[in-house]
Amino acid sequence: MSQAIQPVPLNNQYLIANEPYYQESGDEISLYQAAYDSRIPMMLKGPTGCGKTRFIEHMAWRLGKPLITISCHEDMTASDLIGRYLLNAEGTYWQDGPLTIAARIGAICYLDEVVEARQDTTVAIHSLTDYRRTLSLEKKGELLQAHDDFQLVISYNPGYQTLMKDLKTSTKQRFAALEFEYPDEETEISIVCHETGIDEGTAGRLIQIAKHARNLVGHGLNEGISTRLLVYTAQLIKKGIPPVAACHMALVRPLSDDADIRETLETTVQGCF
Repeated sequence: MSQAIQPVPLNNQYLIANEPYYQESGDEISLYQAAYDSRIPMMLKGPTGCGKTRFIEHMAWRLGKPLITISCHEDMTASDLIGRYLLNAEGTYWQDGPLTIAARIGAICYLDEVVEARQDTTVAIHSLTDYRRTLSLEKKGELLQAHDDFQLVISYNPGYQTLMKDLKTSTKQRFAALEFEYPDEETEISIVCHETGIDEGTAGRLIQIAKHARNLVGHGLNEGISTRLLVYTAQLIKKGIPPVAACHMALVRPLSDDADIRETLETTVQGCF
């Protein structure tokens, strides 16, 4: 007689089993640890691909807490976060949203690129980010008290701020903040080598290309080459793609469509390889 399959406990579904590699570049780990111990909501600010998401994954693993990540977008509504009534053959039933699940089970809830969400949606998080630590499920008629282990974390890229896409002051002042930048040269080489198995010499050349591109920010580029793109390039090289071709594929073409900028970057690539 076969045994019934036991469902995985909800909080275990969101636990990170293996340590996500993260190379600390300052005191961000101890600062975040102190904020979590006090259950202070956190804001992670920094450019694309600098390690914000990897950092919060590492911290969730280090703390042994479930992590629920929500990628924000302009069509996301408060119901997408909180939950809604759905219909099946037996009638209507309530389905918790990811924010509600996190508050119930004591997870870290990570809203990635929160400025992409509509401002009327982000207002829904306010009651979870002050002394109340509650979430109103108005459609269900429930006031949810957040689990003691619950913490809310948001991230965004200040480089993309506009008058139309920015957090309200009333939202910003509910969070403590950590600022992330691209790692220093030695740390970034270490990250690229660890993630891809490439040799330090090749990694160093890639970082030199990135440094040149980052100097062009504000002079034709909105943002520099991210550590993520450097890892992609190194992975291609490790697979046998010639370095110059890999750089054109993963560094130059994704970064800009401007002919002059691309020519400048291609010249830099040729000089490094």
